[in-house]
Amino acid sequence: MTTPIVHFINGELVAGGGREAEVFNPSQGEAFRRVELADKATVEQAIAAAKAAFPAWRNTPPAKRAQVMFRFKQLLEENESKIAELISQEHGKTIEDAIGELKRGIENVEFACGAPQLLKGEYSRNAGPNIDSWSDFQPLGVVAGITPFNFPAMVPLWMYPLAIVCGNTFVLKPSERDPSSTLMIAQLLHEAGLPAGVINVVQGDKLAVDTLIESPTVKAISFVGSTPIAEYIYTEANRRGKRVQALGGAKNHAVVMPDADLDNAVNALMGAAYGSCGERCMAISVAVAVGDQVADALVAKLTPKIQALKIGAGTSCGLDMGPLVTRQHCDKVRGYVDTGVSEGAELVVDGRGLSVAGNEAGFFLGGCLFDKVTAEMTIYRDEIFGPVLCIVRVGSLEEAMQLINDHEYGNGTCIFTRDGESARLFCDEIEVGMVGVNVPLPVPVSYHSFGGWKRSLFGDLHAYGPDGVRFYTKRKTITQRWPERASHEAAQFAFPSNG
Repeated sequence: MTTPIVHFINGELVAGGGREAEVFNPSQGEAFRRVELADKATVEQAIAAAKAAFPAWRNTPPAKRAQVMFRFKQLLEENESKIAELISQEHGKTIEDAIGELKRGIENVEFACGAPQLLKGEYSRNAGPNIDSWSDFQPLGVVAGITPFNFPAMVPLWMYPLAIVCGNTFVLKPSERDPSSTLMIAQLLHEAGLPAGVINVVQGDKLAVDTLIESPTVKAISFVGSTPIAEYIYTEANRRGKRVQALGGAKNHAVVMPDADLDNAVNALMGAAYGSCGERCMAISVAVAVGDQVADALVAKLTPKIQALKIGAGTSCGLDMGPLVTRQHCDKVRGYVDTGVSEGAELVVDGRGLSVAGNEAGFFLGGCLFDKVTAEMTIYRDEIFGPVLCIVRVGSLEEAMQLINDHEYGNGTCIFTRDGESARLFCDEIEVGMVGVNVPLPVPVSYHSFGGWKRSLFGDLHAYGPDGVRFYTKRKTITQRWPERASHEAAQFAFPSNG
């Protein structure tokens, strides 16, 4: 294997940690790289570099910060193929999916390029007699991001471009499962002209996470991952006085109404359920069919499409799905399929027997489809994070909405219908943070914000967009008075007002 993947601290590649983890090629089922895992001292070195870089960076005009982001965007576009290849090699997703991920990440860089506009304060002249008042948005200092394996390019780009243009310095702890693309992208940002120490990347595991949580220098933490870890990070960092946005798990439902365009709904469900092997926090894993006729039609139309999925090594072009990320995760998803069968769900399409010629050792699982799933079943309650779609049958839209509202997660959902009244009711009353109408993956564009409700988000502010600006800044309000020279006012003991 090659030289281990290391850290990026203060503008340089830095070794350190004393431990290593294997990085697998999921299509081949074998380790082909190694990554160093940071020890406490290495993480503290990155935090110290960010702290040292902060004073000069916070005083850099927002327009100059934005210029770095413009150059960064260009470098990302020029290196699209290389980045996508690294993602596909280590994650397993198809090249086309990796390119799509990167493009959505670049949209957030584009939003960050508007730093001068985003950071404009508010001004009131003569808020009182000869008194002016204004507010501005100032950076927090050193902030950190902890990101998941399923989007090694996009999710970090949700975080640090905006944090950095707001004047903060950043320490990123990416997933140790697919670190190469994340590291390369951070190096491109440095190449774009970012001063040393403003962006730092530490490879690591829980030890690195806990060091970031415990450090008094780190003022805020952004996290995307599973709900148990999101809750842990939120609780531990919050009680230390840090600002936290921790995005957790999901169980996303698609309601299919009797009046829906079924062919379009089926095609949308195919991509939303099986794209990226279902390893997306916005993947649709439950189709809620309103009426048996709709359910029967969905099963009839989905079955041949699932059986015809083109599955192979992610680095090949023209595929629908690649492998899952690790053998352990593949076995876990396969175990959920076993559980669904044992609990009485009807397994219409069974992907457990899939073997990919030439990649027999890869972490592959074919698309699976369950019918007659109920809310008591494990495969309904848990986030499976794999290519498994469950069909739940209900009798009405109200029953479908109650089913969704009763679930512990509230990340994303959608409805397929031609009826405006049904769509409006659904959008108004559903207790979910991101809602689509005939849109299966309602991931907000970069100038809105991303986040769920209930146990899908811990913290008050969503990721990127307007909420991202608020998360990475603190408001300061200044009230200023220049009394006339000739005036001499008596002391006022009543609370001041304009009355």
